[in-house]
Amino acid sequence: MSSIQLSDSVLQSLNQVLQQLQHSLPPLKQAPDFSSIAFKWQQGELHSICSPRQMALDDLKGIERQKQKVVQNTLQFLQGLPANDVLLTGSRGTGKSSIVRALLNQYSAQGLRLIEIERDDLRDLPKIQQLIQDRPEKFIVYCDDLAFNSEDENYRSLKSVLDGSLQSGSSNFLIYATSNRRHLLPEFMHENTPVLKADVPQHTELHPQEAIEEKISLSDRFGLWLSFYPMDQNLYLEIVEHYLVQAKMQLTAEARAEALRWCQSRGQRSGRSAYQFSKHWIGSQQLQQP
Repeated sequence: MSSIQLSDSVLQSLNQVLQQLQHSLPPLKQAPDFSSIAFKWQQGELHSICSPRQMALDDLKGIERQKQKVVQNTLQFLQGLPANDVLLTGSRGTGKSSIVRALLNQYSAQGLRLIEIERDDLRDLPKIQQLIQDRPEKFIVYCDDLAFNSEDENYRSLKSVLDGSLQSGSSNFLIYATSNRRHLLPEFMHENTPVLKADVPQHTELHPQEAIEEKISLSDRFGLWLSFYPMDQNLYLEIVEHYLVQAKMQLTAEARAEALRWCQSRGQRSGRSAYQFSKHWIGSQQLQQP
């Protein structure tokens, strides 16, 4: 075998080895594309959301007070004024997450950006802050359905961020979170029952009031609390009609009766169920058209 053939054989073998290594090694981390307006934090990286869901503040009915509060706080944030982290709590489907998405649609032209993060990734908040600390935009880090079980220690990371050095040194970073629990952690009946010294198991908390304070202290670190409540039938139908009118349809007697059956079958009257029914009704009516 000639030296040239030997050299080609060695190069081919090396090329195969390199290809195998390339498949086994994790992909190289890429710099975030800050031309986007929405991001998702996944596996330690900031990924762009190509087509964030469009939501208008005017489409959110029956929560005017909550909208006014969160819009004011967000405008303060955008203008470089003091602003609070926000906790939105209450019934499901009442517009908590929709408000946050609508803020992005309304104010992205003014530099507002949104970063979605899962509860289990909250420990990475300092990494996110480091990535965006020199950016001119204003970032809302958004955690949907935030809640912890009694054994979960991840909430301590969030506590330290909300009340620690991160917020004091960052003017382009706020946390908005939604939850069905006002205090984010489960509370038990025995915690409000007087503790008797007799027949107390060894594993019982010696200072139960301190344990209660520990749970409440997490939600206390959010400067602004906004509560959302179930809606009545009239408001539910008003929201349905709002979406039908946008599609140039009327809330006929047939549509009204079907809308009420829809929410009854789902066991709730909410903005979410009204929106879902309107999609069902509009689509079914348009499907019947020639």
